Amino acid sequence: MIAKYKNALYFRIMKRWVVVLAVVVGLQAQTNYILIPMDETQTDHLKAYGITYWVLQHGVPAEWLLNYRGGSFVFPYLPAFEEECIVRGVRYEILSPSQYAQMINQIRSESTNQDAIRLEKAPKIAVYSPKTAQPWDDAVTLVLTYAEIPYDVIYDGEVLEGKLKEYDWLHLHHEDFTGQYGKFWATYRNTPWYKQMVAEQESLARRYGFAKVSQLKLAVVKAIKKYVEEGGFLFAMCSATDTYDIALAAHKTDICGPMFDGDPIDPQCQEKLDYSQCIAFQNFHLELNPYVYEFSDIDVTNYRRVPFHEDYFTLFEFSAKWDPIPSMLCQNHTKVIKGFMGQTTAFNKKFLKPHVLVMAELKPYGEARYIHGNLGKGMWTFYGGHDPEDYQHFVYEPPTDLSLHKNSPGYRLILNNVLFPAARKKKRKT
Repeated sequence: MIAKYKNALYFRIMKRWVVVLAVVVGLQAQTNYILIPMDETQTDHLKAYGITYWVLQHGVPAEWLLNYRGGSFVFPYLPAFEEECIVRGVRYEILSPSQYAQMINQIRSESTNQDAIRLEKAPKIAVYSPKTAQPWDDAVTLVLTYAEIPYDVIYDGEVLEGKLKEYDWLHLHHEDFTGQYGKFWATYRNTPWYKQMVAEQESLARRYGFAKVSQLKLAVVKAIKKYVEEGGFLFAMCSATDTYDIALAAHKTDICGPMFDGDPIDPQCQEKLDYSQCIAFQNFHLELNPYVYEFSDIDVTNYRRVPFHEDYFTLFEFSAKWDPIPSMLCQNHTKVIKGFMGQTTAFNKKFLKPHVLVMAELKPYGEARYIHGNLGKGMWTFYGGHDPEDYQHFVYEPPTDLSLHKNSPGYRLILNNVLFPAARKKKRKT
């Protein structure tokens, strides 16, 4: 009797859930959608990423439509979402359920090089950067601020104290991880900001028990490497790219002159480089002259002979269905992007490790501009240059006003990387 009662109760409960589920499905079927087009019709590409991030923050999944109208975004319609698009000046379109279904069917057709990738959670973002104000700006912090995407600033202390595990995505400010203070010594050693930077770095090294700044930075790059190996996403620009690997390669030697750390360079330092520790580069040669504003021949800045009118790099196109990761990282409304310089402008392709994926290059000159790779459970992306909308940025120049560059394809590549960790991991087809 008891068993019969329990069975009847079970079926009544199940019947209620079936009804509730049917109502939910019915409501979903009637839901309109907001499409954020990312082709040439978009009024503000950069803030469009911020809108999508904001939607994810509110617990609503979105879809990234790879190779569809410049890598557009779509999510369920809510009045608050539409209002936010209007407030931020982002162009949007409202799709009916049938229009949405037709679009998705087209995108997922095997005859198209397109796909829809589900974005599920707003990634928590950290920017590795000095806490004190610098006399120049950083492109990533500029665009995150403009796009209204929140981030935390962390530095050596937070990294060494294990705080990286709290974040999904880490950007490396244009740091010098070799302990040579950006090699600004020759030009700026007598300026107040340079002296302050050296004093702060040396104080930080002593606080954490290191005799030299180079030893502090080596511990930091090792901690960041472990963070990536355990599943983190790393993005770096300018000098934070090559100096990161140089520091790893020099873990058993001293590459800093006495003006940087008080003692001579190891005369055998080049021979003692351990390229096996690097994540992107190999077989490179150090620039040991403290009067030369360069770290190694990884970077092409000092010997490139690219006329200004030819300084454009080209994005590769990848299969959205077979290679969704590089496809996401390369979404744009143009494949040809104007170049821009930095302390590290671009990477000499002959020094890339075999596994490194080149996603953009200036082909006639052998320059890799935008590269990507896996490391353990995580991934990294390096992007050459300092500021996509400032061809040759100098110290003391004012920061770029991104309200004048709302549709910058160069800045879009940065924001592709910011949203990338939100994507549901998709198994490669076999």
